Amino acid sequence: MAEPLSLGFDTSAAHCAAALLQGDRLLAETREEMARGQAERLMPLLQDLLAGAGATWRDLSVIGCGTGPGNFTGIRIAVAAARGLALSLGIPAVGVGLAEAAAHGLPLPCRILLPARGDEVIWQDFGPGADSQPRQSAPEDLPPGPPVLTPLMPLAEAIARIALERRDTPGLPRPAPIYLRPAEAAPARDRGPVMLA
Repeated sequence: MAEPLSLGFDTSAAHCAAALLQGDRLLAETREEMARGQAERLMPLLQDLLAGAGATWRDLSVIGCGTGPGNFTGIRIAVAAARGLALSLGIPAVGVGLAEAAAHGLPLPCRILLPARGDEVIWQDFGPGADSQPRQSAPEDLPPGPPVLTPLMPLAEAIARIALERRDTPGLPRPAPIYLRPAEAAPARDRGPVMLA
């Protein structure tokens, strides 16, 4: 029996990134920088990645997606794609926070810093007694903590590896976005139309 195939992808920032693993072996990895257009590019990018590795959608065992924090629209694109693919293929989808993906395989304790909007960073500590939630602040406002370490691998590869590790977890929750701030778009203040019977 062939080793399970894991597809991981992320669109939480100005990129589309994806990686394909078979067991522990990285088959393919790609990342395209883009300020917009992730919704249109993601599925063709994933199709090309699979085809380049000689695989099809039906060969997949698990899907992993980056759940943020990051760009609101980008996070929703990845989460919706992962949920839709998992439902149509009958396989699990695993949501992975970006700080957790960046910390994958690093010695603990450690702190992860990821760029955010403006001059701020998203940060999270990992290890015994660490708070399990990511935070966002200016670099000069960070509290004392463990050493800041650099990721060992691209985020999409780490997402695929974590998804593979968790694919048989009972009661696995569906991927859900991680937001640190409320959405900047607000619902319309005007009263909506009245629906007639």
